[in-house]
Amino acid sequence: MSVTDDKNMPASFSAEDARRAIALARQTLQIEADAILALKNRLSDDSSEPLARAVQLLLGCQGRAVVSGIGKSGHIGRKIAATLASTGTPSLFMHPAEAAHGDLGMVTPKDVLIAISNSGETAELLAIVPIIKRMGTAIIAMTGNDASSLAELATIHLNVGVDKEACTLNLAPTASTTATLAMGDALAVSLLDARGFLEEDFARSHPGGALGRRLLTHVRDVMRSGDAIPAVRPDVSLSEALMEITRKGIAMTAVVDEQFHPIGVFTDGDLRRLLERGHDFSKFSIADVMHAGPRTVNQDQLAVDAVQLMEEFRINQLLVTDAQGVLTGALHIHDLTRAKVI
Repeated sequence: MSVTDDKNMPASFSAEDARRAIALARQTLQIEADAILALKNRLSDDSSEPLARAVQLLLGCQGRAVVSGIGKSGHIGRKIAATLASTGTPSLFMHPAEAAHGDLGMVTPKDVLIAISNSGETAELLAIVPIIKRMGTAIIAMTGNDASSLAELATIHLNVGVDKEACTLNLAPTASTTATLAMGDALAVSLLDARGFLEEDFARSHPGGALGRRLLTHVRDVMRSGDAIPAVRPDVSLSEALMEITRKGIAMTAVVDEQFHPIGVFTDGDLRRLLERGHDFSKFSIADVMHAGPRTVNQDQLAVDAVQLMEEFRINQLLVTDAQGVLTGALHIHDLTRAKVI
């Protein structure tokens, strides 16, 4: 049963209540959008702009970015740390309360602390930041108050203040957390670009994701090799070639010369076309009916390159060769699907 069925709706939730909820949702989105736009407009093009200085500081960091915050700021901090780590900036999240009870040992003078507090007066942070500063660790503060204690202690202060929260009581962190998250993303993207971080780098930190599979999986990782390769010599009969296709189960066979270079290919589609013409199979060798000059892909190419070839030429199979043109494998589109390359 759908949760949107009328019988699941509270009896007291009227059409007017629904309209009010939608209006408040739109208002929330507008307030948060305005907060992010205000951040954008506060950024100057001057090299002394705090964001530019923060990027420079993190680029020169020989340790890690240690992100810390508590409550909602802590949740945002965890996401910022994760984004930095996945885009080329080694980082971790440190809970300020746990830091005061031993976890402070994970911070070194080579690190940069990113301390997050909307008020800039969070007691748990203010208990550890002076200690970290005395260690010689640089500090980037993200607060909503330039005159706050945390801003004063910081090496660089990023002002993420907002005019108001989206909460109708102007109490619950809403626009402020959105603004802080957006500033963290802006910092990460600026660092990503400054480092020359590429798709391949992103893939290495996301090996389990779709992009990682696309950029880290090579043809040799998914191809059929050894005895699983369907291959016959050009002088065998068509009937023998069909037996090879059946045995190997890839709906085609390569035709190879004495050096095992592919010189042709015969597919189940070719077989169907012969059947439609009513030819006598006993009269043909595979050389009579094969397609010469078959499409091939190098075993060291990315699997996604094989996908592109298949799509370009509207084929479901490819022969795989090494740098010397020797047949080393066979690839079916189903192999790529199973490997989640497509």
